[in-house]
Amino acid sequence: MFPEKNFVFCVDLDGVVGDYSAVFKKFVADETGRNPDDLEEQHTWEFAGVWGIRDRQHYSELHTKAVRKGMFVDMPLLVGASDALWRLSDEHDVHIRIVTHRLAIAGVRDMVVADTAAWLQRKRPDGRPLVPYRDICFIADKTVVGGDLFIDDAPHNITALQKRGFPTIIMDQPYNRHLDGWRARNWEEVPDMVFTVLAAEPRR
Repeated sequence: MFPEKNFVFCVDLDGVVGDYSAVFKKFVADETGRNPDDLEEQHTWEFAGVWGIRDRQHYSELHTKAVRKGMFVDMPLLVGASDALWRLSDEHDVHIRIVTHRLAIAGVRDMVVADTAAWLQRKRPDGRPLVPYRDICFIADKTVVGGDLFIDDAPHNITALQKRGFPTIIMDQPYNRHLDGWRARNWEEVPDMVFTVLAAEPRR
């Protein structure tokens, strides 16, 4: 039923596996002396105009501070993400490739790489790492990364991947609901979507 070749599933992190919005909202609230519950839902991927963030420069300053305070180590996991990725890896030997653009802001790149690796390797209750990834790409243009299927939340990434003909799952977020495409509302839906693409792959 499934192809003999190793199927590569390219997985974004922020807004897909980790709840970036939640951890960054808490940081912004702490910085401004507000209650996180009083801050509105993130309605734009770039954050400008959200939670009192004035523009891209202001966001970059806040993001850098948050990284230095351990945001990428403390980030909560989206519900079901770890179990779904382990299921894909265990049941059908899916190659999990992390593809993320976390190096966009200079000055904290060494910390970003170290904290990302530490977070991915964090132990689950069963002793396994949080994510069964086999390799990782820190890159802006995800269309140049090899893979059989992508999952992402950022509108510009999704659009670019779709235009290049890459099968792409949209991880549902408020800021990407204007996009058409294959959409996962949660991680419970993802494995069957991956299996659908995997089963359609020609045997090699």
